[in-house]
Amino acid sequence: MNYNVKHLQIYLFFICIITIFSCKQDKRPDISNIKLAIKVQRFDQDLYNGKNKNLLQTDFLLNNKYGNFYNDFIHKMVGTPELKGTEVLSILYKDQAYTDLNKEVDSVYPNLTKVEKDLSESFKYIKHYYPNTKVPKFISYLSGFAYQVILADDYMGIGLDMFLGANSKFYPAIVQNVPMYASRRFTPDYIVPRINEVFAREELFLERDEDQNLLSKMIYNGKILYFLDQVLPENTADSVKIGYTSKQLEWCKNYEGNIWGLFLQNDLLYQSDLQKIQVFITDGPFTLGIGNKKESAPKLGFYVGWQIVKKYMSENPEITLQQLMAETDAQKILTKSKYKPKESQ
Repeated sequence: MNYNVKHLQIYLFFICIITIFSCKQDKRPDISNIKLAIKVQRFDQDLYNGKNKNLLQTDFLLNNKYGNFYNDFIHKMVGTPELKGTEVLSILYKDQAYTDLNKEVDSVYPNLTKVEKDLSESFKYIKHYYPNTKVPKFISYLSGFAYQVILADDYMGIGLDMFLGANSKFYPAIVQNVPMYASRRFTPDYIVPRINEVFAREELFLERDEDQNLLSKMIYNGKILYFLDQVLPENTADSVKIGYTSKQLEWCKNYEGNIWGLFLQNDLLYQSDLQKIQVFITDGPFTLGIGNKKESAPKLGFYVGWQIVKKYMSENPEITLQQLMAETDAQKILTKSKYKPKESQ
């Protein structure tokens, strides 16, 4: 008898777990009818394969295949406007550093199958919410750590040399230009979130010039992060979306009420003096003057804005994602969110 009761309890437990999991899954819209299979063109491989071949022919073939991207690469990314394509190619092919970097990129990314799968999924969600969105073509390259993600008129570029992994041997050498707190994010996990963030900020939801006070900037960035919640693969970590370490994210969760209290006590929400608010909206290894032993997270305004937007959406379930992203009244979002986090003691 006890045996049957025990197994019934286990059975009911798993039924509950399955039900909860199913409900969570059902929150996402069905995108199975959206036909989209993104492929990333490997300019980095095509470029390197031209080494030891006729420069004129390589220049012609790359220009013919990649068009505007190749022109940008030659004249803006690695070269200068006055140099010809063959001249830039000659410089690159003779540079041992380029060869070494290319081999490293190729070893980390022999293929981009997972990137293509996750990009296809995320852009299906974008197409679901915004059907008229034009999905760009995607091109991978390496630019000597100059450009990570580029959004142009007809393509998005992915600088694979800036996603080699936090422990890449190359990153300590560029620390003067790219600090270690930034290069620790140069991992494969960041490719798709970074692409979606750039696309959201630069294509779908441009920040308005009139949004100058801290609250407006908090809500804008909170909406961007909430948008990423809706379109990125569900297994994407929150820490990756906002660019925190797991410890920084946990710190923010623990001291969310204290951060909010700091904003209120210092009358910062409606402050538009950049010198007074930039510490809360700019990136860095931590937030200067807050927390012990440099444990605080950077971009605290982004994090709090994210929580306000999430609370707003949970308090107002009739609001759609499109309505949220179109809403320009930051005060309205704050008021209707009923956001009142408790301070940590």
